Amino acid sequence: MDWLVRDYREGDLAAVVHLIDTTAELGQESVFSFAECIAALTAREPAVVAVHGGAVIGSALACLAGERAWVMRIAIEPVWRGRGLASALLRELERRLVAARVQRIAYVLPTEELLGEGLANAGYARRPAVAYYERVEPPTGPMAHSLDELGGQWLPSHLWDGVAGMRAEKELIERRVVMPLAQPERAARHGVRPPRAITLFGPPGTGKTTFARAVASRLGWPFVELLPSRLADGGNLAAALRAAFTRIAQLERVLVFIDEVEEIAPVRGGGTPAGMHAVTNELLKLIPGFRERDERLLVCATNSVRSLDPAFLRPGRFDYVIPIGTPDPEARRAIWSRHTEDRTDVDLDTLVKASDLFTPADIEQAARAAAQAAFERDLSAGDTTVAEERAGATTSDYLTAIGQCRPTVTRSMIEEFTADITAHARL
Repeated sequence: MDWLVRDYREGDLAAVVHLIDTTAELGQESVFSFAECIAALTAREPAVVAVHGGAVIGSALACLAGERAWVMRIAIEPVWRGRGLASALLRELERRLVAARVQRIAYVLPTEELLGEGLANAGYARRPAVAYYERVEPPTGPMAHSLDELGGQWLPSHLWDGVAGMRAEKELIERRVVMPLAQPERAARHGVRPPRAITLFGPPGTGKTTFARAVASRLGWPFVELLPSRLADGGNLAAALRAAFTRIAQLERVLVFIDEVEEIAPVRGGGTPAGMHAVTNELLKLIPGFRERDERLLVCATNSVRSLDPAFLRPGRFDYVIPIGTPDPEARRAIWSRHTEDRTDVDLDTLVKASDLFTPADIEQAARAAAQAAFERDLSAGDTTVAEERAGATTSDYLTAIGQCRPTVTRSMIEEFTADITAHARL
């Protein structure tokens, strides 16, 4: 992207006021007056700005009123309209409002202008009588208290759209998991029972956690991650699991994620510590109760599905056992395209070929290293302003970073993963 979105600062006041004033007649109206917007800024109500080349090019501001937040204004320099900046500003403003425990975010347009379509696409529902757009956010009260106790969180609404590449896995999870949960009545007409528990397996770094978080984001459900290592701190892991699921039962809807689930459900046998048998048995008893409630999903993830106890994965406990592998060439291209921001001067074909077996996490690390190299080269040049056409990492920077990165996945791991798909996948 060509801009940086950050929190509003007092030093931005003059620039934002000028921006609001000069764009008022350009289809960027607001039902809030100019004076009300200035008052909100000076009162330090939630606000963000977009900066390019040190200059403020966009701003979004809101005011809080109890459980509701009103988006007062989104103002953007005319030359930057239509380039995704409005969505970026609104998304960052929403993150701050959700953190402030706002339940409803509303935007009132004075007329039916183009911004209305963007608000509808961002999850806002239009109310009758006026161009009134509202978005419902997480509740407060007992449910929020239970969520806090569990260390849970409400995730930003855009995570699902942000999953780059991995199209086959994304489409499968969309059809099998997301849509039956999002449209249960429609699924019921076809005799489809929404899933209650799934397991994701595959080599480390392939995006299992990312998918779990994205599903919670897509459904608009709170995300609770149970960490076996943290639960074990109390000394009795089985009791800690039971207590956690008791608190989870108090939530109206929830996605529960357990990573590295083999730590609490390993194959029971001679090599398994005696205490782990009780933990595995406890989890096996908890899952049926969890499955009895609507609007909840248990997502377990493992790097080694063959290390899980067979009774743990059987049908009736887990609806699907889904493999998440390394990105194929098409997926790697999509991921590289996101990290290079679709720059035409970067040879994506070369990067795709050079990053065979790279996981999404590996590609992210290589992209970060290349960007850092470009940044340090800029610093060493001594220029305080770099022409846009010379800014950013080059193909050579990316290739150097790829060469210095040790891929997480090896050929032998891929062979094992392929065998596990045949033996354990259930789609």
